Order: sequence, then structure tokens, then C-alpha cells
Amino acid sequence: MAKLYFRYGTVGSAKTLNLLAVAHNYRQQGKKIILMKPDIDTRFGKDRIRSRAGLEEEADVLIHSGMSLLTMDFQGLSCILVDEAQFLSAQTIDELRLITIDWDLPIICYGLRTDFKSFLFEGSKRLMELADSIEEIKVTCNYCNRKATMNLKHVNGMAVNEGPSVELGAEEKYLPSCHKCYRIEIQKAKLFRKGKTLEKAGV
Repeated sequence: MAKLYFRYGTVGSAKTLNLLAVAHNYRQQGKKIILMKPDIDTRFGKDRIRSRAGLEEEADVLIHSGMSLLTMDFQGLSCILVDEAQFLSAQTIDELRLITIDWDLPIICYGLRTDFKSFLFEGSKRLMELADSIEEIKVTCNYCNRKATMNLKHVNGMAVNEGPSVELGAEEKYLPSCHKCYRIEIQKAKLFRKGKTLEKAGV
């Protein structure tokens, strides 16, 4: 049976670049694939899959709320690649799982594991539960050399850990961070708003 893969990482870990490289490798071998993404991701255009490195391709399928993938014909495909899988519903992940079984077709999903408040996205949670293979795509913290595990959100240049979980943005809004630096940056921002510093607060 073909596998369902989940390759996750923080912002800036080259997830989409990895996806596009895999797509290139399949096509170079003369194999047919399709690229999917949730239609909620409109950062670079509704139908564009684009990496921070600037490489991009057009998505073949835009997945929207209430859409069923089970009615699609996947005959002749070698692989399905899914970008920004964290935004998918649990039901859609269940359907991707069924497609790997019914069509014997490998599916590789790329996305964030958690939001900027450290909670699992719905799609990521279901992938963690169902995927045959779970792989971390690693990147270092923006502030130190430790491995990044958090997505640190910024508003007007200040770190925040409040607000809606889904709020689109790229490097102007989100930075990769380790747990220690995440905590420090959030503390610094809170103290700044109170007119204090870490040193003055004895942190």
C-alpha cells in the first residue's frame, strides 16, 4: 500500500522548496503528478505554490471547504503533493488517506505543525494521527543557533502570541524560533508595551 507522508517544519524551513524539488524529480523521470493546496492560501496568488526562495508553480487542484477529493480520477498518477496542509480539514486528510489505499498512490503533505500559539492546526493534527511517515524539515532559530520549533508572529515589529490562529503572512509576519527565544521575545514585547525592559524587570 502506498504511504501518506507528512513533512512538517516551522516557517522558513523550505517546505515548499522541498515540495517543488520533489515535483521536479518526478517530472524529470517522465512521471505524472498533481499539486494541491487549500484555496485559503492566497499569499502569492490563489493558484500559486511559491517558496520563499522565489521558485513557484501553479497548483493543479485548489481544495476548498466542503470539497470531496474522492470523486476525482487519479489514474496514471505517480504521486500527489500537497502544500500548506495544515489548513486542510480533518475530513480532507481522511480522504487523502483513503486515496493512498484505493489508488495505491503516495501522497506527500507539507505544512506547519503548530500555529504561533503552539497549538496543532486541524490538518496537522489529523496528519500526525494518520500519516505513515512523519518527517521534520529543520531550520535554525532566527535569534540563535538552536533548532527552530516555534512560529513567532509579529505585529508592527513586535512579537505577539494572541489573535486568530489562521492569519496569512510570510517573513514579514512570522519568524522561526526555538522555545527559549520565543519566550524571551514575547516577554520583551509585553514589557516594552509597559515601558519596561528585561533588565529592569529582572528577567
